[in-house]
Amino acid sequence: MDLGITGHTAIVTGGASGIGAATAALLRHEGARPVLWDLHAPQPDSTVADLPFERVDVADFNNVQAAWDKTESAFGPVKILVHCAAIGSGYFGFPYTNVPVSAWQQVLQVNILGMTHLAHIAGPAMSRRQAGSMVFLSSVAGQIGSPTDPPYSASKAATINFAQCMAKDLAPSNVRVNSVCPGMVQTPLNRSVWKSWNAQQPEDQKLSWEDWAEEKIRRVIPLGRWQKAEDVAAMIVFLSSCRASEITGQTINVDGGCVMHW
Repeated sequence: MDLGITGHTAIVTGGASGIGAATAALLRHEGARPVLWDLHAPQPDSTVADLPFERVDVADFNNVQAAWDKTESAFGPVKILVHCAAIGSGYFGFPYTNVPVSAWQQVLQVNILGMTHLAHIAGPAMSRRQAGSMVFLSSVAGQIGSPTDPPYSASKAATINFAQCMAKDLAPSNVRVNSVCPGMVQTPLNRSVWKSWNAQQPEDQKLSWEDWAEEKIRRVIPLGRWQKAEDVAAMIVFLSSCRASEITGQTINVDGGCVMHW
């Protein structure tokens, strides 16, 4: 299936690892020209190690603006933006009072203002050209009020809401904006949640990463298995393509049936 994105310049934030790297690799496979934005360069053995890389802090508006200008100067107009960069609080937040108020600030700075910075730069640029697609990585945690990490959950709910606001504003300019919500993907963020949870348990109740993961998957995922970064990337790339030209303002889950809407 031709996705109609051959030669399209694409920015992938958080593109050096995890879902961002899987998305960048698939964009390249489909003929696009992805540029990685991340705080850290990809590992030498990564599938995206040879892709163009910019060290970018999305929480810094001036840094984002400079990186955008540099990317467009080198590779041409950005037609696809995929925003995967995000952080968690590092606390297991059940109850929410386990998370100190001070821990909220950085999560909101990166996850909400980072998205805002990109929106204020990419939106007007794509609007002027009357073309473009933005996909923002959210989470099922933003839909169900997951108590695991309240700052992260709240920021991902904000991602969904703001993406819908942007979709309405930019639709007359033929710019599409969507959100994708992964379920359970084995990423460093998930491991950090497990470590934070385990640290609070009595010694006789602590679980290994493998046991904790198996129990959680069995309890919350109807398909009974982890989602892979490549599963999420497939949806992101489809939404970024010409095949999804009539899809905007949507929140699509890739979660093994964890959250079902009707």
